[in-house]
Amino acid sequence: MPETTPRGLTRLAFGGDYNPEQWPESVWQEDVRLMREAGVTMVSVGIFSWALLEPSPGRHDFGWLDRLLDLLHENGVRVDLGTPTVVPPAWFYRAHPDALPVTAEGVRYEFGSRAAICHSNADYRVAAAAITTKLAERYGDHPALAMWHVHNEYGVPVSACYCDSCAAHFRRWLATTYGTVDAVNEAWGTAFWGQRYADLDQINPPRSTPAAVNPGQALDYKRFADATMRENFVTERDILHRLSPGVPVTTNFMTALSQCDSVDYWAWGREVDIVTNDHYLITDGRRTHVNLAMAADLTRSVAGGAPWLLLEHSTSGVNWQSRNPAKAPGQMARNSLIHVARGSEGAMFFQWRQSRRGAEKFHSAMVPHGGTDTRVWREVVELGAAVGALSEIRGTRTEADVAVLWDWHSWWAQNLDWRPSVDHDARERADAFYEALYDRHLTVDFAHPEADLSRYPLVVVPALYLMTEAAGRNVKAYVENGGTLVVSYFSGIVDEHDAVHEGAYPGPLRDVLGLTVEEFSPLLPGERVGVTGPDGSELGADVWTEFVVPRGAETVLTYADGLTAGRPAVTRHRLGEGTAWYVSTRLGADGLDALLGWAVEDARLAPRADLPRDVEVVRRTGESGTYLFAVNHTGSDAKVPLEADGTELLTGERAAGRLAVPAGAVRVVRLDG
Repeated sequence: MPETTPRGLTRLAFGGDYNPEQWPESVWQEDVRLMREAGVTMVSVGIFSWALLEPSPGRHDFGWLDRLLDLLHENGVRVDLGTPTVVPPAWFYRAHPDALPVTAEGVRYEFGSRAAICHSNADYRVAAAAITTKLAERYGDHPALAMWHVHNEYGVPVSACYCDSCAAHFRRWLATTYGTVDAVNEAWGTAFWGQRYADLDQINPPRSTPAAVNPGQALDYKRFADATMRENFVTERDILHRLSPGVPVTTNFMTALSQCDSVDYWAWGREVDIVTNDHYLITDGRRTHVNLAMAADLTRSVAGGAPWLLLEHSTSGVNWQSRNPAKAPGQMARNSLIHVARGSEGAMFFQWRQSRRGAEKFHSAMVPHGGTDTRVWREVVELGAAVGALSEIRGTRTEADVAVLWDWHSWWAQNLDWRPSVDHDARERADAFYEALYDRHLTVDFAHPEADLSRYPLVVVPALYLMTEAAGRNVKAYVENGGTLVVSYFSGIVDEHDAVHEGAYPGPLRDVLGLTVEEFSPLLPGERVGVTGPDGSELGADVWTEFVVPRGAETVLTYADGLTAGRPAVTRHRLGEGTAWYVSTRLGADGLDALLGWAVEDARLAPRADLPRDVEVVRRTGESGTYLFAVNHTGSDAKVPLEADGTELLTGERAAGRLAVPAGAVRVVRLDG
């Protein structure tokens, strides 16, 4: 069986993407010297190197990579070796132009960027398997090799192709998935608008149409595109497993909901030996550290709670947003160590040395254009020492308090055409509920709706438009057995084929919530409603309202105005040993905080007292001990209560009672006992 940790790595991973092919070999010696100075333990190599490794069809040049891997090994740096299949060479596309993807509008992309791949193309599949085989045969037992890195960021920037090769592949996928054309017609509801098919050969991808495309077809095509990319990953992974036994294989995910929406990471997490992730701050006016924590929690959850690895993030600004601010002093370390607190076995960057040419020359790096006499380099060296001081936490696991249910298939389905309101955004609700939990200093696991939820006292459902009957039975059993459930509006509406569940909304959630919904009543832009509690206090809401009919649930908050005035806005239902809450409108931050406060009481979760806003505290535990991470994002010094004395690993000082965490700083305490 392959290992689930990088081979030969005895410390936390620290380093980044290393692209020495952009530089003369005379620079390589300086690179490894600086890597030693910075405490680098691993680098990713070869991800974009296909054109150099195979400069013409069947002619290979491995000399430069031989010298590079030997040099890294001699300097104690482990290697995450890429298969360069994300960018086939220009000669490949000249010979096989149909390997370039086609948009739904029929436009074929050109060579000149990255990841322009039709994943159904047979010639691409043969060529990718061939270069992967050559690499595995040559480097499968190289002493520097720590793990294999297949492709790069599947699904970004292109996941789906709509060419004729994909059409034929889609039909084969449908035959395997459904068996018969009648089953496809039933699943897609093709009786509507006269879309019925007599034969699978009549089915094409959901290309551009004059009105909304069949939603069942569109949803299945998203599944097909994701599965097709995964087929190609598995092919390369299996070659590497066969020719390089015992070496783990991964590919870098982009789990943040702000970065990739075309990949079902629950499915991908089952295929890699080590879950790895790339994360970049999105400059959209939000508290970026909250998005960062959310992405780390989601990545850990995709890994099943096991340790994972941050394979890319930035030392400072990126280059691909409209505005790319630099990170503040100390922010690089905070960003890195939040990932570590939430389960990562290190902190890697894109990239080692900042590029002078190409599309990412303004993307920050560990060695910036200004060299070593820069703030970024000094912070890199300081961070390398800090990561090195934390190596004893390897193998420990992050402790979570609550679960948030999330399903990429539901997100895909909700984002299809002609929904009740374009203003209802599944990602926005997930972000909002996560932020409210974060501000209550609760650590979150994400879970698939059909996963075992029994270990969580509180489960939150921010947006689950698509919900299977099995998921409905799962959450009902969870509540009956003593759990506390919070469900937000427009959840439980359709099944796995985007067909509305039979009967009243919200389908499989009716019984557990003790209510039905007669009708949705979305609000117009700028329109707001008030919701009032039994004490007369009022909270604001917008975007969405519903006509809720309690059928066993008690009304907690009532609509004060609008079409739904006097109707329930928030309800609570006792079922078995547990409680289920339902919120039928988009509450603001204050309303969400109040709602979750009530749910936390029902769940008997102990309050996190004396923790200021934006001071996050997370625990990792394992055989080596229990470790408390305290990260201060504020401009003021903070005190964090400790349940036991311990040793602070970054300073070596003893900690007792209340841990002092300076403004903008991170502290990590190994607790006694």
